Parts: sequence; C-alpha cells; structure tokens
Amino acid sequence: MQTPPLQVETKLTASPADFSGEGHWIDALSDGTRVLIRPIRAGDRQLERDFIMGLSPESRRYRFLGDFKQPSETLLDQLLDSEDPQKVAFVALIHDDGHLREIGVSRFAAEPDGRRCECAIAVADDWNHRGLGVTLMKHLISVARDKGFAQLFSIDSAGNLPMRDLAKYLGFTHHPVPDDAAMVRYTLDL
Repeated sequence: MQTPPLQVETKLTASPADFSGEGHWIDALSDGTRVLIRPIRAGDRQLERDFIMGLSPESRRYRFLGDFKQPSETLLDQLLDSEDPQKVAFVALIHDDGHLREIGVSRFAAEPDGRRCECAIAVADDWNHRGLGVTLMKHLISVARDKGFAQLFSIDSAGNLPMRDLAKYLGFTHHPVPDDAAMVRYTLDL
C-alpha cells in the first residue's frame, strides 16, 4: 500500500538563502501540529544536549553511526557551530509543558569542492511519522539549492529503514558504500 504524499504548510518569515540566525518558519505537520523551525544558535547547547539524550539508543546510533552515553562538549561545539558559512543547521521546536523543546534537527556541511554537501537529520522518536523529517529536509534542500550546491548526500547504516524511506520519498538515489556493505550513500542532485 502506497502512503499518500504529505501536505506541509509553510509560512516563511525570512529568505531561504539568508539564514544568519534571524529567520524562521512556522510549519504545520501532517497531523496539523505547528512547529517552529529556525537556524540553530550557539545558545541552543542545552536544547541540543537534551534532544540527543532523549533519542532512543537506536536513533542515536543511526544519527551518529556509533554509541555513546552522552554527547561530549566537543561534539556539541561541532553541532552548534553556526559561524561557518559552509554549514547550515535547522532545529524544530515546540512548547512542551511551558518549556521549549527541540524535536528535530537537519544540517549540512559543504565538502571542500564547494559543489556537494553532506547532510544529516534526526527526529525525536515520539515525533516520527508526522512529516517532521520531510519538512526539515525540504527546508535544507531549498537552502542548499539557493546557495548553489549541486548535490546533497548522506552516508547511513543500510539498516536505517526510516532514512531509506525518507530518502526515497524525497527523491534521493542510493548506492552501497564501496568496501562497506553495512553502509549506504544517498544522493540528491539539486
């Protein structure tokens, strides 16, 4: 049985190509829930730490291709680097019991050739199957196009079925990683 395409309503409050940290979107997910999506900020350290710690061990392993009990300060520094113009990261936020909560993140970093960028995405386990991953990736794809990149790619575990489904839905192709049958490379020409 084929799943019908997700309908995602987007309200843009900044130009996709200009994300210096001030723009944001309010998006309605497939169930009608509205989420705030904005560029990640250096001050999001605790939100990012809580988000990573809230992922199931399987989701954390798929996102980081390894296991750890908690993110190191070095990892958080890398994830929160919003000063590098060759990196873009968006967080999805909601209000949960009066507190701001990160429920998803998408990001890319340009390769040295300046034509391709590697992307990654993670969605909180309790927010899967609502269209959040699609929404985050559509914003990332749009900004990558606007910045003139020719290709997005991601290297993931071949066992990561949610990523396979998301990549297929968004039009990514996939190929095994040479010399590592446990890994798959997803590619989207922009």
